[in-house]
Amino acid sequence: MMKVSIFDVARKSGLSVVTVSRVINNADTVREKNRNKVLQAMKELDYHPNAAARSLARGKTGVIGIIIMTLNDSFLDAVVKEINDKLEAHHYLLALFISKEDETDLHSAIFQEDRVDGMFILSPIHEERYVEELTRKNIPFVMIDNQQENPSVPSVQVDNFRGGYEATKHLIDLGHMDIVHVSGPSLFLSSKERIRGYLSAMESAGLPTRIEQGNFDINSGYEIAERWLESGTLPTAVFVADDLIAFGVMDALKNKGYRIPQDLSVIGFDDQLFADQFRPALTTVRQPVELIGSHAIDLLLKRMENLDAPVSQEPWRLQPELIIRQSTCPPASKK
Repeated sequence: MMKVSIFDVARKSGLSVVTVSRVINNADTVREKNRNKVLQAMKELDYHPNAAARSLARGKTGVIGIIIMTLNDSFLDAVVKEINDKLEAHHYLLALFISKEDETDLHSAIFQEDRVDGMFILSPIHEERYVEELTRKNIPFVMIDNQQENPSVPSVQVDNFRGGYEATKHLIDLGHMDIVHVSGPSLFLSSKERIRGYLSAMESAGLPTRIEQGNFDINSGYEIAERWLESGTLPTAVFVADDLIAFGVMDALKNKGYRIPQDLSVIGFDDQLFADQFRPALTTVRQPVELIGSHAIDLLLKRMENLDAPVSQEPWRLQPELIIRQSTCPPASKK
């Protein structure tokens, strides 16, 4: 049987978590009618408040929100799960909110006062609107994988420049000279930084550069690889800005009878859920999900303790790791 929580009492009574916590702590600001509703719900659910529930009376909701743009990405899912798991130790519940392209999402209940104690913004599109709204509402927040170069709020990033550099350098060290980069959408800072890493490695080696614009999806990689095959411009190696793009490239080549890595070496980015289950297993750049989650939580809890503390203009930048698997090898001319 699952343990009954203060949130169950709130649902049962039809009242807010804040009201329930005030009843638990015998606050005199609760209407008698509402107090009776809460007490009846507690009795029916056999709910016994713990210390975490009592702390809500100090004006806290016990809820932290997270804004995410999509659920169709196993890396983002892993970050959300890591944050959710770690927040349990701090007695917080994580409320998930899916971002929309237009401004209507700013009117969501999650942005209202007394709904959340703090917020995470994960890989936001048009992040300025969230920064303005949360600042105006005085809600502490931390950005993860933000899109601004020098954010004026606490943020956690992965060193995407280094990830792009290391991935490209690995292909160069294998002996490849014809290396293409397939980038992600240009509105993402991570895409720009991975491009910068690719260009730096190629220019240091004195090699010509070639960049294709892609999207963070399988179809994008498939279509680009098909164009290479049709036009006879297939490189010997490709570094792509996302594992999903890499899966598309590999699928297109295998469907045409090409071999990976013998005919094309492929490196992805993120170390997504299926990266080590694809055949051949994908060489990729792993983002440190566990560190992203723990550092983001540390930053947010500090902000919640002191919202007026000065904010460092330098983001908390974590280091990625190149994971070498089976999708890369020296070019045929080097064997």
